[in-house]
Amino acid sequence: MVKVAVIEGDGIGPEVVKATLQVLEELKKRYSLPLEFTFVEAGDRAKEKYGDPLPKESYQKILESDAILKGPVGETAADVIVRLRRELDLYSNIRPAKTLPGVPALKEDIDIVIVRENIEDLYIGAEYILPPTSVGQRVAIGTRLTSERETRRIAKVAAEYAKMRKNKVTIIHKANVMRVTCGLFREVAREVLEKEGVEVDEMYVDAAAMELVRNPHRFDVMLTPNVFGDILSDLAAQVVGSLGLAPSANVGDERALFEPVHGAAFDIAGKGIANPIATMLASAMMLEWLEMKKGMENGRKAAEDLRKAIEKALTDGKKTKDLGGELGTFEFTEEVIKRL
Repeated sequence: MVKVAVIEGDGIGPEVVKATLQVLEELKKRYSLPLEFTFVEAGDRAKEKYGDPLPKESYQKILESDAILKGPVGETAADVIVRLRRELDLYSNIRPAKTLPGVPALKEDIDIVIVRENIEDLYIGAEYILPPTSVGQRVAIGTRLTSERETRRIAKVAAEYAKMRKNKVTIIHKANVMRVTCGLFREVAREVLEKEGVEVDEMYVDAAAMELVRNPHRFDVMLTPNVFGDILSDLAAQVVGSLGLAPSANVGDERALFEPVHGAAFDIAGKGIANPIATMLASAMMLEWLEMKKGMENGRKAAEDLRKAIEKALTDGKKTKDLGGELGTFEFTEEVIKRL
């Protein structure tokens, strides 16, 4: 069996995860997928219940699993996802941005993958408040970490994706200002990509943000440091229609965590109107990874079937309310299952 730890999360998390599991159970039967789901408590509710957003028992279950399917977490998100990224060595963050049928987008036929370094940069949390100055003003300092090791690892991931697509990677950086940290990232990434036989170009991050809106078709695979990738991937998600449609994967060599990009949306929690597409698409990424890394047969076929079913439902006008339709979370889920 392939073990999947399931974190329902907070807010709309339990709803979109439940909807996704309904689809996965159907795919499990159709494709004889050897999936075993184990529910794991983590997030705001876990902190209220146990005093810890990621209790030891939950963490142990995660260690015993092959993959993690996670719903959005609320205020304790950093205590859950950032910790798991670091401790499980989930060094690459994969964020596809692709237009879906029937969903208004800035441009048509966008298909981009942002490959983001996932455990370094300013997100290491090395921030400090210095003692007050002579005039009583506080000063905050943050340390940015860029290493050759992590840059090499993430550049190789970008090369792998490029070879499956158009064999082109755009390195995103700000080396004209951050000459040391971004300079090292650019230098090492270019070296790795060229050695892998991938076509390479590069762009300053501010220009890349502008170009994502103006001409997103110029990009195929974008390779970014952690912070830049966090920002640009959210921008790319909105360019193709909505942050609520965006899946993501946090991937290491042995384990991977899959989740929707959107937040817990407490204002609509429990109303049955949350859009489950991002979580479903994240689960499709999980199925592909489980075949590729854990040898699970029919993972790719099931993932392709799921994506096509979602696209067919949208093409047929079956949409949740946030997309201008009338369907609730589980009504939309039924429409997807019908089209598998």
